[in-house]
Amino acid sequence: MGKGKKRKAKAAEAAPDPGEDEAAQVPEEAPPPKRTLTGLKDPQEPQQPGFRNKEKTLVVCSRSIIYRYRHLMMDLIGLMPHSKKDVKLQAKDNKNGTLNEIAELRGCTSCLYFECRKRQDLYLWMTKFPGGPSIKFLVNAVHTMAELKLTGNHLKGSRPILTFSSSFDKQPHLRLIKEMFIQVFGTPKDHRKSKPFFDHVLSFTVLDKHIWFRNYQISVPHHDSDKLDRASAEKMTLIEVGPRFCLNPIKIFSASMGGKPLYENPFYTAPNMVRSLIKRKDAKYKMKVKARNSRKAHVEANALEPSEFAHMWRE
Repeated sequence: MGKGKKRKAKAAEAAPDPGEDEAAQVPEEAPPPKRTLTGLKDPQEPQQPGFRNKEKTLVVCSRSIIYRYRHLMMDLIGLMPHSKKDVKLQAKDNKNGTLNEIAELRGCTSCLYFECRKRQDLYLWMTKFPGGPSIKFLVNAVHTMAELKLTGNHLKGSRPILTFSSSFDKQPHLRLIKEMFIQVFGTPKDHRKSKPFFDHVLSFTVLDKHIWFRNYQISVPHHDSDKLDRASAEKMTLIEVGPRFCLNPIKIFSASMGGKPLYENPFYTAPNMVRSLIKRKDAKYKMKVKARNSRKAHVEANALEPSEFAHMWRE
């Protein structure tokens, strides 16, 4: 083959196919919109950076906590997928400095610290890092999920609906407590450990100067093969799941785990004082019973001899 023929063959190979050019000029079809929880989303639309809730709650306890209060703490950890737990703290440790350091290492903005004293009194510290405020509660009427054995059951990791009684909007300290509850117990949207739906309710009610906590499952009667219509929303019922406990607010501080007191409960009575009053009341009753028994024993031991003139006037 001559040089001219080789050049013509190379030019023919290098020349583009007219059919390929026409195919390349045809625009590609746009990808279909992506279905999300909030509706159809166009993938070509630029995403606008918005606010993302990065709230994380640190849950720790003291070294002297008993098993019942530890089970309550584990129940709350199961209700909050955005929580992080850590090792127990010593009673002699500097709680403020230690908790602030742990929260900074774990990337937490809130904290629930369960402090047990005398192996019978449970105190709950609810604080915000790093600047506060912090609230100290006395926990009463504790009932864990294991001992209640209620019929309610919801999926672990689902986001809760927080409900509050109207009393939270009447006093300033209750409004602050309500905001703390929202930030601590509210699961952030699109959290990686949470489920993208609501199937239980956390209820906070003020009664007798105390805050009562309840957890309910949202139950909707329907068949698996049928779709849920709007009429079924009126037939929703609440089934209690647990746990149960009562919070008695003691003080509200301006800083984390301390600082200037912002509020002090005038109706609060320390558990030691309650036990002391009960002992004093029991001691007075025991002293009366003891005096009565000793008087009776003295009369029986020193009985009077019958008088010789006792039957004189009977005749």
